[in-house]
Amino acid sequence: MDIQSDRSETSSGAPPGARERILHAAHELFYRDGVRATGVDRVIAESGVAKVTFYRHFPSKSDLIRAYLAYRHVRWMAWFTDALTRHGGGPDAIVPAVEEWFRDARYRGCAFINSVGELGGALPDVIEIARSHKQDMTAAIAVVLPRSRQGLKNAQAVALAIDGAIVRVQFDTSPDAALSALDRIIQSLLKA
Repeated sequence: MDIQSDRSETSSGAPPGARERILHAAHELFYRDGVRATGVDRVIAESGVAKVTFYRHFPSKSDLIRAYLAYRHVRWMAWFTDALTRHGGGPDAIVPAVEEWFRDARYRGCAFINSVGELGGALPDVIEIARSHKQDMTAAIAVVLPRSRQGLKNAQAVALAIDGAIVRVQFDTSPDAALSALDRIIQSLLKA
């Protein structure tokens, strides 16, 4: 799965620039350890850039947080739509795709849900970014569900069920119960 993997080169084969190295380091650290727990100095050290270079690209930590979430959104959506396709592209692809993510050793929940919990009151932009991400996730789910008059509502219900499963997996010892419940919800919606 490529949500977390290291990209040591750009698409042209060239080494990544300073901005990309900073974003990659922030992505790894913010997702793994939390946004509040990760200081700018740690991102600077991990990315291997000078402090002045960091601040030229990101004048504040808030700017970096917004860029991190945009970066995460693009990566996660690309992975999610690809995973849905790899698993058959229909409603039965949803649970296996989500399971792939849940079973990744680096899984730490949803970066957007986590960020809203950490920063929603202090940085309201995070709420809007998360809302936009969840709308795009819902749209991707709608594509694999059968067309019906209730299509968007069903996609919203599945997205909400996925969010619940995301949170559940963070405190269970195994994703099995969350995946089973998610599958049951999806099957019930499809029968209705």
